[in-house]
Amino acid sequence: MSSFTPHRTGRRAGFSASLRTEWAAFLSVRGRVFAMAASVLVTVSLGLLIAGGARSTCVTGQGEGPCPAPLVGPDGTAVSDKYYFVHQPLTGDGSITARVSDLTGQIRLPDAVPGVRNVMEGAVPWAKAGLLVRQSLKQGTPYAAVMLTGAHGVRMQHDYIHDVAGGPHNGPQWLRLTRSGDTITGYESDDGQAWSEVGTVKLAGLPETVEIGLFATSPGALWDMAQAFAQATATFDHIDLKGADGRWRHDDVGVAMESDGKTPHHPGGAVESGDKLIVTGGGDIGPATVEGGLRADLMLIGGALGLIPVLVVAVTFVTASGRRALVGTGPPGRPGRPGRLPAAEVVVMAAVMGAVAFVTGLVASAVVVPAGLALLRANDNPTQPLTLGTGLRVIVGHAALTAASAVLAVGLAALVKRAVVAGGLAIALVIVPYFLAVAGLAPWLLVITPAAGFAITQSVPTFAHVDVPQSLLGGYYPLPPWAGLAVACGYAAITLAAASRVRRRCPG
Repeated sequence: MSSFTPHRTGRRAGFSASLRTEWAAFLSVRGRVFAMAASVLVTVSLGLLIAGGARSTCVTGQGEGPCPAPLVGPDGTAVSDKYYFVHQPLTGDGSITARVSDLTGQIRLPDAVPGVRNVMEGAVPWAKAGLLVRQSLKQGTPYAAVMLTGAHGVRMQHDYIHDVAGGPHNGPQWLRLTRSGDTITGYESDDGQAWSEVGTVKLAGLPETVEIGLFATSPGALWDMAQAFAQATATFDHIDLKGADGRWRHDDVGVAMESDGKTPHHPGGAVESGDKLIVTGGGDIGPATVEGGLRADLMLIGGALGLIPVLVVAVTFVTASGRRALVGTGPPGRPGRPGRLPAAEVVVMAAVMGAVAFVTGLVASAVVVPAGLALLRANDNPTQPLTLGTGLRVIVGHAALTAASAVLAVGLAALVKRAVVAGGLAIALVIVPYFLAVAGLAPWLLVITPAAGFAITQSVPTFAHVDVPQSLLGGYYPLPPWAGLAVACGYAAITLAAASRVRRRCPG
């Protein structure tokens, strides 16, 4: 005898009553609860296993040892701050004007002959040379600069993460940088007569005396998954410094030392020739991105496998409901007419399964991300600084992806009615594309399949003025985080809508 009472003919349960009914049906099978717990266990255990086994070492002037913590800028972002600087102290207001008459450099390409260095002349797209004012030479301090780049024209940048485009110039260009209190303004000119403002910024707390001068730097050249050595060399002329009248000081800011602790590794330099200054430097002044340390999203490396139990539970939840409907039995509030699984019931099951999946994903990510990062730091690994907003997006985003995947599986099960087929389709759409992309076989699948939703867990920041290898191994997805999640949610919504439409037409 069934423990459920028949539904009264002609009486339709409200949505809240249906939710309670489906919730009771979900809990009535202990295996479902255990499967959701297994999802959490898989995600957390694999993430902690990765964190516990990670060991980062670096070779410095003191020898091989733990890598230093990433350099952090004024807003807490990991930054690079390496350049060659020819400068003077400026007390109070003033300005500097100069023409960048030439910008070139050296780029190391992959060796054509093993062991023979392949170096060509040229500047990478984000090579930079221009005028710079900053609080001090201490790395990571606030600054503002107007510059000519290798392929992005004139830019004004400040505090590492901010970038404003000027004119699209690639030839000789006049630049000017003025200081008035805390306000720094950058200008550009084609002839040194007619000037256009590029941008104005306020550097709060700028001291009375700052360092002002000319700089050159260049990030590495990108090829395959690596960054190769690159330097920029700029020729400055028509140099005019107002407010300071001292001797030029030369500093290779942030230069690394060889293992002997004395020899600079790829040093920069400057040569004074009449009224010209030829400055050479390597590195970058900007966000560090991949070089900023181990990423938070690595802690969710087990998340894809942890989704499998969730998808299986979602599919069997629907197919089991269908079997109960076929024999005319069901929990209170569920129609008992043979062969009937109404469209409204599919939506209610999706709501229940989505909520359960969201909580499951939230518990897993809320445990493994902070615990994994703490474990990485305990083992002296540098970690990418994580802002509160990004951390919340990664944690809650993983939960949202888990919920969207579960709703997609509910819709597939309602459409095809067979657990094995629906489960296989769900795994093929969500899990398989992810692993293929990780293996580098078909990264475009993370654009056109529900697996695009994994982008919501990207924790390494993206900046338009930094070129990076666009690879999952570096933490970058083809789509931005919210766009990727939107694709996954779109698949879930369309599949659920299709299932509901089919059920309305063919309730049996």
